[in-house]
Amino acid sequence: MKIPPIQSIRQNLKIRFALILTAILLVGCSAEAGPTQTPKTGPATPPASPIPVNITPTQVPTLTSPPTATPTPVPEINSSYTIEAELDYGAHRLQVRETIRYANTSGELLNELVLMVDPMYYPGAFQLNSLTWEDGQPVEGANLETGKITLPLRQPLPDGDTITLLVDYQLNIPTPVVSPTIRPIPFGYTERQTNLVDWYPFVAPYIPGKGWIAHPAGYYGEHLVYDIADYEVSIRFSEPNPNLVIAASAPANQDGDWFRYSHPAARNFVWSVSPYYQVLSAEVGDVDIASYAFAGQEAANQAVLQTTAQALGLYSKIYGPYPRPMLSVVEADFLDGMEYDGLYFLSKGFYNLYTGTPGEYLIAIAAHETAHQWWYALVGNDQALEPWLDEALSTYSERLYYENLSPEALDWWWTYRVNYYNPRGWVNNSIYNPQGEVEAYRAYRDAVYLNGAVFLEELRKLIGDQSFFAFLKEYVQQYSLKQSTAESFFSLLNQYTQVDVSSLINKYFFPNRKRD
Repeated sequence: MKIPPIQSIRQNLKIRFALILTAILLVGCSAEAGPTQTPKTGPATPPASPIPVNITPTQVPTLTSPPTATPTPVPEINSSYTIEAELDYGAHRLQVRETIRYANTSGELLNELVLMVDPMYYPGAFQLNSLTWEDGQPVEGANLETGKITLPLRQPLPDGDTITLLVDYQLNIPTPVVSPTIRPIPFGYTERQTNLVDWYPFVAPYIPGKGWIAHPAGYYGEHLVYDIADYEVSIRFSEPNPNLVIAASAPANQDGDWFRYSHPAARNFVWSVSPYYQVLSAEVGDVDIASYAFAGQEAANQAVLQTTAQALGLYSKIYGPYPRPMLSVVEADFLDGMEYDGLYFLSKGFYNLYTGTPGEYLIAIAAHETAHQWWYALVGNDQALEPWLDEALSTYSERLYYENLSPEALDWWWTYRVNYYNPRGWVNNSIYNPQGEVEAYRAYRDAVYLNGAVFLEELRKLIGDQSFFAFLKEYVQQYSLKQSTAESFFSLLNQYTQVDVSSLINKYFFPNRKRD
């Protein structure tokens, strides 16, 4: 399927503005304009010293496993990415040299590789300079399509063998068009920040017997599916400027002009740069949390830091330990939020509307995005075809946050986050069903996120807290660093309850919606 450029999609559809107007109540919000001068490029400054954060004790049932439960070995990591990137911040240009090492662990003979290249959706953004094998020979016959590159292999790659690919390219970082008729995307720059997300080519996941998971972009939702990989990323700036601050998925080690990041066993590596970030930090056990926000948002920034720290502590107790040394939170200079492995963006609109109470979307969505570090980053899923596996669980995690940490605002959450929209629809909708209008997005959101949370609430009541929480913890254990499916979810659930849940499944899940 050939996909039109993302601008064409955007011009014809009102997509996530529905999220702004109805789903997250960003009515009338507008952030102040940032400074108009173009900042120079230069090295990043470190975060401020950690500040104390009070983590409220939680009441969570004792979690037990059935006698049949056994630990699941960590899967083999079949990809590694070594990336050197040089950013010209003022010119909005990134020079990149990338080495991809891919091990075939599929059990099949592979004749091609498929690279996902999301910047190709933006005309002129991705400029490929060279594509070569490890011996320096150019890749012949590469097929460049919108959003991906298919590479025929010189000879078939047997199971267990490894291949290395060298990619040299330039990103001409785009600027988003601010309009109520387009979908805000994190990738790109504004006058206050530059966001590098899904900025490098990566190998699509491969399913034995089915092939590559290489979905096209949808009108809303996330289409990319990520295998676990090891990342070694080095970043430097074209010219020094001590005002620039980097927020990233992993902690930095400075080596001269280079900022070096090691991010092993991760879904992706993302980073954001700005000369205007004000940084707060906290520690939760061995985990460092850094919260990056713009000037004038001190109270909201503190609240985001507090919420993220509390949510991380709570979810680590309920679902299992957070596996990374740090988590970064970045105020997004666009009206949307987005999760990545080790970092999430939170819309400036939430910061602008914050009034200091727990019953607010700044708090709820911070708790939601923190939960994605388990539901998406740790336990992977096909975000295009089965988005409920991360979105419904992250939305329900908001409920657990309020239940345990701000019970006085739990009624607010049910009333204004969920029940206000009278959610309905099949929980197992894909991002492609249906497409194209504000009303379609509303139907998707209400079904997958909100009705998904209602389903989980009813499931919890039906099987009881003990079974429900024991199941969730074992689900994380069983599918950490893997790809889960609806079949995986319900198959494991059956081991944790004697209750017949078929009527509940029939109520919320369309029976013929199969995973491709």
